[in-house]
Amino acid sequence: MSENETKLSGKVFLNRVLAGTATGIVVGLIPNAILGELFKFLGTKMDIFISLLHVVQGFQYSVPIIVGVLIAMQFKLNPMQTIIVGAAALVGSGAYVINEGAFMLVGIGDLINTMLTASLAVILVMAIGNKLGSMTILLLPILAGAGAGAVGSFTLPYVKMITSTIGSLINSFTELQPILMSILIAISFSIIIISPISTVAIATAIGLSGLASGAANIGVCAAAASLVVGSMKVNSIGVTSSVGLGAMKMMMPNLIKHPIIVLPLAISATISGIFAAIFNIRGTPFSAGFGFSGLVGPINAIKFMEGSTIANFGVAVLAFFVIPFASALLVDFVLCKVLKVYDKDIFKFFTAK
Repeated sequence: MSENETKLSGKVFLNRVLAGTATGIVVGLIPNAILGELFKFLGTKMDIFISLLHVVQGFQYSVPIIVGVLIAMQFKLNPMQTIIVGAAALVGSGAYVINEGAFMLVGIGDLINTMLTASLAVILVMAIGNKLGSMTILLLPILAGAGAGAVGSFTLPYVKMITSTIGSLINSFTELQPILMSILIAISFSIIIISPISTVAIATAIGLSGLASGAANIGVCAAAASLVVGSMKVNSIGVTSSVGLGAMKMMMPNLIKHPIIVLPLAISATISGIFAAIFNIRGTPFSAGFGFSGLVGPINAIKFMEGSTIANFGVAVLAFFVIPFASALLVDFVLCKVLKVYDKDIFKFFTAK
């Protein structure tokens, strides 16, 4: 086996796919995560901000293409090959539906299937190489682009079953006693947020509402706090800030490489989930899964609170920020410094070699 084949086999191939996906998620989702809720508020004052809101919301629909392109760039494909992989990723993502002949964007699609489709497109592009000669510009988009996209569209319904199965499991938690329910949902969402599964897709699919929705948001907050605390000493301020602002999925490669990373997240989510139940933090199916990203979680939680605005604001700050970060600091100190269960390198932002 040649050195080049060794580099592109197995683990390294997966690492490159994960690295491209992690970066693509940040690029695609950060504009709306940071500015979406702000523009919604300012849009009630000036119409120009409604237009700007539509811009950042529309930008996130490009996530499948961005992910596909950045995966292709990990393999140093040329410009035409790169955009073919990006287009195939869009087709296989499920980000659009066809209604009476009209194509309509419905979200960012299924991330797992996006990765699978992009990976297949990369494999086809590399396998074909320069074998098509002068016919490359005609046949490569068909064979590698449309071909991988077609396979992705066929696998999409089956891959989506992963999300629906996890959603059914989480939905069963809603029948439990409130504190136990809050803990289990918080833990689940703290782990899902750094996996290829969409927290928002699960929450909306099963109609997660009330205390269950609040617990889901608090779990995401606990994950964000744990990742920020762990990231501060091993990553640049840009990486740490991106994680804190909502791009937790950029740590997805870390989950694959260092599964122990779920331990601090789960413990912090347990502590935070208890307080979510005590404070009766609530939400809707459409606000669950965001955490404090864009202030979606806190704003919706306050809407369900009774009493004075100042008191409600204080409870939201405690539940969404103070407790998650305090528990993250405590858990990190105990696990990393005292018990030495892991070291900080498990939080180092991953880039494929």
